Amino acid sequence: MAKTINDVSRESWILSTFPEWGTYLNEEIADTKVKEDSFSMWWLGCTGIWLKTHEDTNILCDLWCGTGKQSHGSGKMRKGHQMMRMSGCQNLQPNLRNQPFVIDPFAIKGVDALCVSHVHSDHLDINTAAAVNENCPDAKFIGPKQVVETWKKWGVPEEKLIVVKPGDEVKVGSVTIKAMEAFDRTALVTADDPEEKLAGKMPQDMDQIAVNYIFETSGGNLYHAADSHYSNAFAKHGNENKIDVALGAYGENPRGITDKVTSIDILRMAESLKTNVVIPVHYDIWTNFYADPKEITELWKLRKDRLQYKFKPFVWQVGGKFTYPEDKDRLEFMFDRGFDDVFSTDNDIPFPSFL
Repeated sequence: MAKTINDVSRESWILSTFPEWGTYLNEEIADTKVKEDSFSMWWLGCTGIWLKTHEDTNILCDLWCGTGKQSHGSGKMRKGHQMMRMSGCQNLQPNLRNQPFVIDPFAIKGVDALCVSHVHSDHLDINTAAAVNENCPDAKFIGPKQVVETWKKWGVPEEKLIVVKPGDEVKVGSVTIKAMEAFDRTALVTADDPEEKLAGKMPQDMDQIAVNYIFETSGGNLYHAADSHYSNAFAKHGNENKIDVALGAYGENPRGITDKVTSIDILRMAESLKTNVVIPVHYDIWTNFYADPKEITELWKLRKDRLQYKFKPFVWQVGGKFTYPEDKDRLEFMFDRGFDDVFSTDNDIPFPSFL
């Protein structure tokens, strides 16, 4: 702690402030004992989650430790960016990071597998890869071909890498990880070479660039839809798999852009997957896609009786914990408010009426 202003620098400020939560959440996750026939998970921002089972298997998925725009720069979009390809826009996308860092990636321990859905930088993160590789030497790195090729370029040892495509299953500790078809049309218009023209060409093979995941645990099954848009094939996944909780990439799409699942389609996704709980994610992270998830709850209230919905939406908070099935009937998360031990000792005030 700086004692005078002469001890303060930009570097000291950064090191003393970021990540904003320090190791608080790392410690909470490590200390949590998951009850039998349950699983717990924590929202780490964007679509990043930490999944923990009763058997103490720990799966990290899509943890991103980066940031968005930090300068107006030239005011123009990077040539070849997927949003430019999608819409023909030219002006800078004002996507500033909208959430604090709730976990310290370099304090991560005990991870059995890092799963990544696709190569977009708010899902595939070099800091997370470095931390898991260093701190969790036995962890597997699981992802579609394009993700694994990126990890290999970054220096992740080949023996840790597992390529998956839809239909593949990987057993990690007590968890069976199933790779499912992804429906991420934004990923299909992503290309490394800014000079490459996609118009008139056959699209890329989605199975090599993106997957959704099902994490099967002894306490229930989690469906992670990553950045998938709405697809009729969600119903196929729901028919073929038991799904208890589903995560969907929700957001308010800017004019001329379709990149996130809307409120109505979050409900359609949940119905199609036959899940018990649907949780919107991703809306939190980008200022230009920010949305109010209570819109989902209000639409659910309007439709649930007429359409006989069998699921409930859950409005989460970044850094918050969700345990299934304990929390399956809750509609909204709240952090621990503390002060449960008030008046457990004598208070110290000038006189009783002070209160």
